[in-house]
Amino acid sequence: MVTRRGFIDGVSAAGAATLLGATPSAAATTRAGAAITDTEQKARDAIRATNVGMRANYAALKSELIGRLSPVIVVENDATGGKFTLVHGGSPQESVQPVPELFELAKSISHVPQGIFSAIAAYLSDKVPNLPNADRIDPHDLDMVVAFEGPRADGWIRPLQDYAATLTTARRQLREADLPRELEISCAKILDEALTFVRDSVRSGTFDMASFEEFSARTYPGIRTNMTYAAAAQISGVEGLMRKWRATIGEEAWKDLYTVVLSIWTTSELNQASIIIRRCMNPAKVATHLIDLPTVEVPRDPVFVALDNLARIVQDRVSAELVFPTDPVVADAFKGKEDLLSVEILHQIEDPTEAPAAPSPPAPPSACPVHREP
Repeated sequence: MVTRRGFIDGVSAAGAATLLGATPSAAATTRAGAAITDTEQKARDAIRATNVGMRANYAALKSELIGRLSPVIVVENDATGGKFTLVHGGSPQESVQPVPELFELAKSISHVPQGIFSAIAAYLSDKVPNLPNADRIDPHDLDMVVAFEGPRADGWIRPLQDYAATLTTARRQLREADLPRELEISCAKILDEALTFVRDSVRSGTFDMASFEEFSARTYPGIRTNMTYAAAAQISGVEGLMRKWRATIGEEAWKDLYTVVLSIWTTSELNQASIIIRRCMNPAKVATHLIDLPTVEVPRDPVFVALDNLARIVQDRVSAELVFPTDPVVADAFKGKEDLLSVEILHQIEDPTEAPAAPSPPAPPSACPVHREP
């Protein structure tokens, strides 16, 4: 996984252009129409070498720190409620999926409307009808997601019927799953409504946003019930594991616990695992020791990715205070989520007269500010 600071430090201007699939511009090798001299190129390479050396020292420190981080809990979010790994004494001790199966079962049925939407989205109209929530649907987003086949095509019928067959099997066997009675009833309601929507749509050979929203609204009370059961299952499973591990490593170690929660962007804010675990950690350390780490995709080695990023965070917190002892604002930016140049960039955008002369002609005034808020 490439982190923000790792990306910035790891590539030069020309290297970044190559990485992004672009061709370096003429500005990379010329200045004001004149070729860069060998002497000037050597001087610039010497400057770059200082950063190469810094990265080597930084990587060596991080590598040593990874093996000393302890105790750490790494959380991998998944469809079963998460996989939790305890790292203590510099190495993983145990990996557990502690959430009861009820969590996965309740969520599986709750996802049925999304499954139907995904099968029919390409065949919806790209026009938002007069719906109560019409103003909440961005027309461009809609154009990207739906209607690339169009409402007149019938390619949706077979995928929808195939999915209905899966739903039918689940409905027939629902009683044998031995779910709590209230959860069984809510799951049955969701499945029945879904099968009715599929049957009616196939019979008429048509559907639209309005008919889909009517269907999904009818399933929502059942989904809310399922959410209640799923949340209770996850809380009990995670808190039970935290109590066990707390007793295993002892109070003295637990008070300094780090937790790294890996998630995709859509679940990175108010992540369910983070909400539960923070209650089990030392309240004085939660703000700095509970790390929500959004990932582009599930990494091949989640524990290493978590420890690698945690090592960066921990060593940056210390180095920020020592490298920038006279400017706490910049130090906070370096050791936090802000880009190191964020404060200065914001300052120059708000007051361009204080910016130094640009090395190249600036963009036309209308290029970026057209979207600024008044």
